[in-house]
Amino acid sequence: MTTANELRALALVCTLTPSPGDSSSDLLARHVMDQLAANGVKGETVRVVDREVKPGVTVDMGRGDEWPVIRSQLLEADILLLATPIWLGHPSSVAQRVLERLDGELSETDDNGQSPMYNKVATVAVVGNEDGAHKVSADLFQALDDIGFTIPAGGVTYWVGEAMQGTDFKDLDEVPDTVAQTTKQLAGNAAHLARLLRESPYPA
Repeated sequence: MTTANELRALALVCTLTPSPGDSSSDLLARHVMDQLAANGVKGETVRVVDREVKPGVTVDMGRGDEWPVIRSQLLEADILLLATPIWLGHPSSVAQRVLERLDGELSETDDNGQSPMYNKVATVAVVGNEDGAHKVSADLFQALDDIGFTIPAGGVTYWVGEAMQGTDFKDLDEVPDTVAQTTKQLAGNAAHLARLLRESPYPA
């Protein structure tokens, strides 16, 4: 149970692999969540492909749509982690679906007349087996910024293998030091920024 002053994080894992299948995106997201926990942030993880998230750009697409449940978790969170694999050089179709549903927030306002995503921190985790992590994170960050999230310094962690080979992040015997350090930095910076926004939100 969280206290009033405790920060909360929500990881939306946009793998194409349903549970309980192994997923590199899910694994890297859990590394990030572990580091957030080390910074005093309580978190939960949702594998979006396991939910019935309907296509659309509103916050509720009606009967059978499970996005409103995910949205309620996001509204309670201070930090969003969006984790995606790279497919054909782009974020997964599931990640795109999440962005499209988040677009519905542009039509919503809170009690201060701001987007409900203001004063929330957004971070990104990317996995793939060839280059493209910078492009994917740039695409995601631009969309998340448009929606109202704040991006911390060092707000992305990623792992990409060599081109034309089949090793996945989940197949590694251990996490490379550079990835581990980047993940640790992401978590520390995200928690720091979230605390600052909690104490001093954007003016209405």
